[in-house]
Amino acid sequence: MIQVCVAGQSCSLQGRSVSESLYKEGDVIIGGLFPVHVESPDSDHAFTHIQHGSRCHGVDLRSYRWLKSMIFTVEEINRDPVLLPNVTLGYLIADTCLAEGTTLSAALALVTGQEETVLEAECNRAPMVPVIIGDARSSASIVVADTLGVFDIPMVSYFASCACLTDSHRFHSFLRTVPSDAFQAKAMARLLRLLDWTWVGVVAGDDEYGKSGSQLLLKEIEGTGICVDYVEVIPKSHSHSRIKRIVERIQSSTAHVVVTFAIGPDLEVVFKEVVVQNVTNRQWIATEAWSTSIQYSVPASIPLLAGTIGFALRRANIQGFGAFLAQLSPVKQPNEPFVKDVWEEIFGCLLAQDWQPSTKRPKCTGSENVEKHGRIYTDVSQLRVTYNVYKAVYAIANAIHDMMACQPGRGPFEDGECPDVTQIKPRQLLHYLNAVNFTTPVGELVYFEDNGEPSASYDIMNWHIDESETVNFVQVGQFDAAKGPGQELNINLEKVVWGGGWADQVVEFLSLQDTMGIVLTVLSVTGAILTTTVLAALFHYRDTPLVRANNSELSFLLLVSLTLCFLCALVFIGQPAPWNCMLRHTLFGVSFVICIACILSKTVVVLVAFRTTLPGSNLMQYFGPIQQRAGILLCTLVQVVICLLWLLLAPPLPTESEGGEPGARVILQCTVGSVVGFILVLGYIGLLAVVCFLLAFFARKLPDNFNEAKFITFSMLIFCAVWIAFVPAYVSSPGKYTVAVEIFAILASSYGLLLCIFTPKCYIILLKPEKNTKKNMMAR
Repeated sequence: MIQVCVAGQSCSLQGRSVSESLYKEGDVIIGGLFPVHVESPDSDHAFTHIQHGSRCHGVDLRSYRWLKSMIFTVEEINRDPVLLPNVTLGYLIADTCLAEGTTLSAALALVTGQEETVLEAECNRAPMVPVIIGDARSSASIVVADTLGVFDIPMVSYFASCACLTDSHRFHSFLRTVPSDAFQAKAMARLLRLLDWTWVGVVAGDDEYGKSGSQLLLKEIEGTGICVDYVEVIPKSHSHSRIKRIVERIQSSTAHVVVTFAIGPDLEVVFKEVVVQNVTNRQWIATEAWSTSIQYSVPASIPLLAGTIGFALRRANIQGFGAFLAQLSPVKQPNEPFVKDVWEEIFGCLLAQDWQPSTKRPKCTGSENVEKHGRIYTDVSQLRVTYNVYKAVYAIANAIHDMMACQPGRGPFEDGECPDVTQIKPRQLLHYLNAVNFTTPVGELVYFEDNGEPSASYDIMNWHIDESETVNFVQVGQFDAAKGPGQELNINLEKVVWGGGWADQVVEFLSLQDTMGIVLTVLSVTGAILTTTVLAALFHYRDTPLVRANNSELSFLLLVSLTLCFLCALVFIGQPAPWNCMLRHTLFGVSFVICIACILSKTVVVLVAFRTTLPGSNLMQYFGPIQQRAGILLCTLVQVVICLLWLLLAPPLPTESEGGEPGARVILQCTVGSVVGFILVLGYIGLLAVVCFLLAFFARKLPDNFNEAKFITFSMLIFCAVWIAFVPAYVSSPGKYTVAVEIFAILASSYGLLLCIFTPKCYIILLKPEKNTKKNMMAR
């Protein structure tokens, strides 16, 4: 819209927006921007005349559903007697035609009105539309937010996810119900690391969404071992030669995984060329822009996109929305904008008034069954962006509700002023929008962070293709940014169908569903229970000569560490994830060092105790309880430092060994990260064990009626034998059996220590209490 103003007189309307619009009267008019059409008219770059009667082309049924969801939500709120009593919401919704120019033109038309002449005295009044829902695209939202932000007119976008819009200084009046792409890029990077896909290609759109998203992804994977073979940018002109070259690059690349960061219409032209060049054996990664929509996939490309893994916004079921969409009718709504175009797009026909015998499209009457044949328009199984529109309207309604509840003198503005709800000012509405905190009828809590951002969570979707080549969107996981580092991403790989002809692969890892996993779990838990029972028995008889003679404090610490040794085996069972991969060897390494350090300390004390019986010997003063604790702490700290360096420099992470043929196994396991770190952890435990064995061996014949050294000798002999046998067994075991071998070594050595050291004690304490006397202990 163009206005010419004459000082002291008036402003006159010189031109109108080329896009169509829908209007409904109300006390408060909410603006809406939706890309119902995807092709805008050519601009007059010479600016020699005003365009009249220009129309946009190419109907987007999905976007039209978003538009209808705004109308549905407004009507639902108007029927609610509690939320906005005595206030009726209206709307003014415009088509943006998926272009920055028409979007800005439509936005200005919404807020300035369509009057032919505006007197100067009326120029300072509140705008006709104090708030706008939109736009869908990040690039257009930036343009509109930059313009309307000067006037503090709030925008609530439902699909503009560019991280650049997080800048609260530049876009202070911009809010959104869709998470920032910063979270999606983080989720993508986590997914690639989890699946050990270290050689990938990236295809991005030539707009803010594509450029910003792909750059964020590249930043997230820096230093993770993931390498990018190519980054291709889809031009907005959709030049055939450029598109052909992009697909040729995808085809010739050795990168099996293709990560996309582009809107649906841009990818549509790529997928058409993918069919032409028959690009197979590719695993596609989709963003929320197309992960749950086949609208942009030509039928021939569906088999090639089978197994696509993508991130989708949160899904919701909106009661009554499906029936509302089915009310569409060009017969009953002959003059409503968009209806005719949408109907003809749904049924691939021309209505009778436009049909000619020479036209290629069939004639339709307007009485066809839209509920049955409505395609993506009436598909309410994946209401994700639609639900974002729903939340945006409710956010505005709740902000107005809070404005109405303001008590005079206690308002948030200067001198306790309350807002004027009869003529809402954008700046005041923006204040209340930033502060909303409400629960939608669907049951979700909605609020905006300090920078107008919502909480971030995604569903991880997988494209399952049946024999009739129908796509089923199956949720296989979730990403929730609210969870701690390493725990945000959760995916069930057993449900995943892989792309690139890998649909029949079997995902394998040691799980609790396996017989082997169950047996090892039972052995682990049994060992922990036995150790705890022994600990309880010794603690109960802690004042008896036998327990006191064998350094009860070290015995208790040894049993606690042995319990941890048994329980750490459980961390090795289950689907590998970053947190458990890092915890496995850390917990194992530290637990066993504490255990061996306690045994070493007990052995040294036995040797020194008999040395002090020699005339003139005072060695025992250097091996008192304080020195023993310090020695154990020092030994443990060495292992802790090794583990910390290992985790910081090259931590163990999940990895996937892939079979190249359909039907091959996909083995999930934890890499050691750093082989040096793994060797140092095991080597340090082995060093302490060998030293302990030698000292115990020398002390085994010392005169004592209950010499613990000989039992320690047997336990260390078993311990060393188990771990010496572990090395070749670990190297030669395939797949999940590698993990099973490690768990077996942990359990076998733990049982060896428990039984060899504590069985004799428990035998005397529980079954031969008459031997548990000081006289018997000192008999020799």
